[in-house]
Amino acid sequence: MSRDENYYGKHGTPQKYDPTFKGPIYDRGCTDIICCILLFLAIIGYVIVGVVAWTHGDPRKVIYPTNSRGQFCGQQGTPNENKPFLFYFNIMKCASPLVLLEFQCPTTQICVTKCPDRYLTYLKAQSSGTVSKSDLQYYKDFCVPEFTNLKKPMPEVLRDGDCPAMITPSTPLARRCFPAFSVKKGVIMVGNKTTFDDGVNHQRNVSELLEGAKKANVVLEARQLAMKIFEDYTVSWYWIIIGLVIAMVASLIFVILLRFLAGIMVWVMIVMVILVLGYGIFHCYMEYSKLKGEAGSDVSLMDLGFQTDLRVYLHLKQTWLAFMIILCILEVVIILLLIFLRKRILIAIALIKEASRAIGHIMTSLLFPLCTFFLLCLCIAYWASTAVFLSTSNEAVYKVFNETPCAFAGQTCKPETFNTTNITKQCPDARCLFAFYGGETAYHKYLIFLQFYNVFMFFWLANFVIALGQVTLAGAFASYYWAFKKPDDIPAFPLFSSFGRALRYHTGSLAFGSLILAIVQVIRVILEYLDHRLKVAENKFAKFLLSCLKCCFWCLEKCLKFLTRNAYIMVAIYGTNFCTSARNAFFLLMRNIIRVAVLDKVTDFLLFLGKLLIVGSVGILAFFFFTQRIKLVQDSAPPLNYYWVPILTVIVGSYLIAHGFFSVYGMCVDTLFLCFLEDLERNDGSAEKPYFMSSNLKKLLKKTNKGHSDA
Repeated sequence: MSRDENYYGKHGTPQKYDPTFKGPIYDRGCTDIICCILLFLAIIGYVIVGVVAWTHGDPRKVIYPTNSRGQFCGQQGTPNENKPFLFYFNIMKCASPLVLLEFQCPTTQICVTKCPDRYLTYLKAQSSGTVSKSDLQYYKDFCVPEFTNLKKPMPEVLRDGDCPAMITPSTPLARRCFPAFSVKKGVIMVGNKTTFDDGVNHQRNVSELLEGAKKANVVLEARQLAMKIFEDYTVSWYWIIIGLVIAMVASLIFVILLRFLAGIMVWVMIVMVILVLGYGIFHCYMEYSKLKGEAGSDVSLMDLGFQTDLRVYLHLKQTWLAFMIILCILEVVIILLLIFLRKRILIAIALIKEASRAIGHIMTSLLFPLCTFFLLCLCIAYWASTAVFLSTSNEAVYKVFNETPCAFAGQTCKPETFNTTNITKQCPDARCLFAFYGGETAYHKYLIFLQFYNVFMFFWLANFVIALGQVTLAGAFASYYWAFKKPDDIPAFPLFSSFGRALRYHTGSLAFGSLILAIVQVIRVILEYLDHRLKVAENKFAKFLLSCLKCCFWCLEKCLKFLTRNAYIMVAIYGTNFCTSARNAFFLLMRNIIRVAVLDKVTDFLLFLGKLLIVGSVGILAFFFFTQRIKLVQDSAPPLNYYWVPILTVIVGSYLIAHGFFSVYGMCVDTLFLCFLEDLERNDGSAEKPYFMSSNLKKLLKKTNKGHSDA
């Protein structure tokens, strides 16, 4: 057996000449029907889950703070409509470890119109002057709403939990009243005082307030950051949209120029990417040099830790040094790749030119990513809304809280009947307070599984939408390649015809491929969750094993994406089922592994540089604008809490827009590449079996059609 026969035996049999084959087969049947039925049933189940979630869920639980009775503060149409802030009776109790276990302070919490602005104890308020005009009237605003008897003895008021023992100057943070801390000469103060009366004739240090506020704030720092980010979006959304429009126009112009000046544009793109990265390195070096000698700039990132105000990091030399090192590594890698692949780049440019001609004849393909983007937005919106409604579909759960040991502590209770139970007799200081949202019904027990199903269906549908776009584009570009006389033999409306074939015949195949990817992606999500939970664990073997699994499944996902992408091209051309298409695509690529490793990947690299150029250029423009470094429009830049918020949004949005345009090129190149490999196997350039490739590709590969003009 010869070497070629042995090689082809391992990687399938090369395609043979078929005189009837003229491109994508029109006479085809439905494929992978079982998967199509499964997808249909899964979507029906997904709709049912959404309806159930929307029936039970209440997103207000995320937006508004909740008092001890489970009522929302500041919600319109309720008694608390004009009371948007949450006030803690004794915030020092928030220093209890119970806060970290159940995310609830073991103290009464009420909704108030405004936070207190002075130090005051109930004892002092009750003993001041006439009742109507005294501090007691002011103090009443921070008592439970039912408290009306201002002449009630103080011991009974405090015993019954009608009012707090004392109030301190506070400021609202995420709609919650926290002590107004300030630092003067290294000393922590609240209202210019370092000590305070706790209402029972004990002097306490304000550091105790700080400890309680820290624990109460355990979940609020992220919310505070989110609020500031939201404020930045409200004042900069207009400029963000302008930045994204600039990215879209730049991408469109770049793609159009590739149609006519592919060779020149590729080399310009390479040079521009090198220059953009070079400028980034120079800018980081200048910022690094500027910080030399400044006080506090030598603090390390590890010592500083996580800060919600990310601008702090820009005042550290280590930050700019890290940026500079990353950009230098990226610059060196790109330059080395260009040096070693300089000869193959010429062939890749020819492939990009051919893709440009194909897109030029099927211009509607440039708009098709908008359809894919719209469907993906629907998937994301449905998933996000369902997740929010599921997470807020729990009921208010009340538990017994008390300061002294009590056998009933932590048990569930009902506020309406709590005072009539034996608990108050055995534990006089016990309180029935709102603890969290949960439930003990069958629905609440299976909520975690509904959330898991929600995540799984999101991945499945998102992959299905992407697969639909890939098959549609592959069918259209294959119609171009297998047209012997271009463009005369290209069928009418190739994109719409391909889209119709994909939905009519191959929904099952698309569901099959996207299901495999979804399963792997869900496994990766589970591994990430386990890794997050194991961060505090000391089991090094478990961490090592988890890291290995994460790496393996990451590689598996990348391989599957590559395989399914090429399988979809075969589905679009031949109309075979997913497994057959995947096998044929894999064997075809393996029989031409050198061409795949060099031509296809070099082309992907060049297209990536194009995306990098657009994103880098728009990102630099956004950086100079939002940091008010462009003098012509310096006054137009909005005031921001974090200028990196709109900059990162523009960068990410620009990448998605550029990726949308260049994904058409990428799919076109991959389709033409597979068709090109099939062409070389099916035909030999003779009069009976002429090549279908363009004249430019034939010249590049030194191929000719005997008896046919290559003009």
